[in-house]
Formats: sequence, C-alpha cells, structure tokens
Amino acid sequence: MITLPGTPEVELLVRPSTRARRLSLRISRLDGRVTMSVPKGTPRREAVKFAQERADWIRGHLKDIPTDVRPGFGDHVPFLGKPHQLVPAETRLVRLGDGVITLPSKAPDKIGPRLMALFKNEARQRLDLASRRYAAEIGYEVNRITLRDTRSRWGSCSSDGNLMYSWRLVMAPEEVLDYVAAHEVSHLAHMDHSARFWGQVEDICPDYQIHRKWLQKHGTDLHRYRFRD
Repeated sequence: MITLPGTPEVELLVRPSTRARRLSLRISRLDGRVTMSVPKGTPRREAVKFAQERADWIRGHLKDIPTDVRPGFGDHVPFLGKPHQLVPAETRLVRLGDGVITLPSKAPDKIGPRLMALFKNEARQRLDLASRRYAAEIGYEVNRITLRDTRSRWGSCSSDGNLMYSWRLVMAPEEVLDYVAAHEVSHLAHMDHSARFWGQVEDICPDYQIHRKWLQKHGTDLHRYRFRD
C-alpha cells in the first residue's frame, strides 16, 4: 500500500505485474479503490513518485464517484427503474405498492435487510420467469438459478446450464432485467461472445443494445445503495 498524505488522505493498492509495461492507475467507480499496476521489480520510490505527481488527478476523480446511500423512511429507492418512497406503517409485512414500499415502522434499523429480502424475492421470480421463457424460445433448458450481489458482472452462465444473476437487476428497468436474462440464456447455445452469440441475443431481445447501454451508463448507481453493513 502507498498512502498519499493530504485532504483527503488516499490509499493506493500497488500490484506488481509481469505483464505491465508501465505504471498505470485505475479508480473503481464502485467503491473508490485506487489501484496502481507496476512492472515487476519497480522500485517503491518510483511508484511513490508516480502517485504523488498524480495526486490532484486522483482526488479529482474520487470526487466524481457517487457516495453510498443507506435508505431510510422518506427516501426513494429504484424498483424496476422507478423511484419508490419508503413509508412506515403499523404492519409486520413489507408491501410493494405503486411508487411506494411500505415497511414496519418499528425497528428502522432493519429497513435495509427488509428491502434486500424484498428485492431478492422479486428478482428471483422475474429472472426465473424470463430465463425459462427465453430458454424455451431457443430450445434449451435452464438447470439452476442463483442470486448474488456481484460487482464485476450482472450475470453468468455455466456449461451445465446454471445461471447466476445479481439481484440488484430488479432495481433497473424491467426491459434491462429481461435483456440480462436473454444475454445469459444465449450462452446456453454459445459459450462465448462471438457474432453468433450476439445474433442469438438480438433474435430474442431485438432492442438489447439500448438496454446494454443503460447498464453501462447507470449500472454503477445500483451499487450505491447499501442495505447492510
């Protein structure tokens, strides 16, 4: 690790690499982590100098990264791409309404976990339905569907027909969720990203490029919401 003093203090993770030909910096828009790749054998003083010379650039980019959101009563969270206000009520159940999500007024510290449980349940139902519908269209069968909170990918498909999705997709517009299902199901036929694969995606999801661009532009925002510590 290298620490840049100042306001704010910045920590950089240094990763030596046999493939790196020069020093380079990468800042994750998901969590603000700063990583420096350096050719193996690079002296530490050289890495420190490189980071110090780019301190203003690093801090400038860190300022542009959206801050985390921990939802509370009165706040809005996206569901199927539309903002829903969190409303307290004398109830034991979490209820999904038109533009509102009603939660038990007691134990406000449990808002996050309760929302996450709701989103997981909704995501599972919608992704299961979309996946099996698309699989039937192309003549394949889905084996098992699992949900995770992944940051590096929205979904994956294994060679034995198992699909994995990020449950946060239920926060995106429904068409975007459907596109990811079509994308992963298409891997049942083509385990690559060849022209044939993208042709398969387009056959079952003609507007996929629009939804793919939405994820590229707005997907990071879905990870801003924190539902647990």
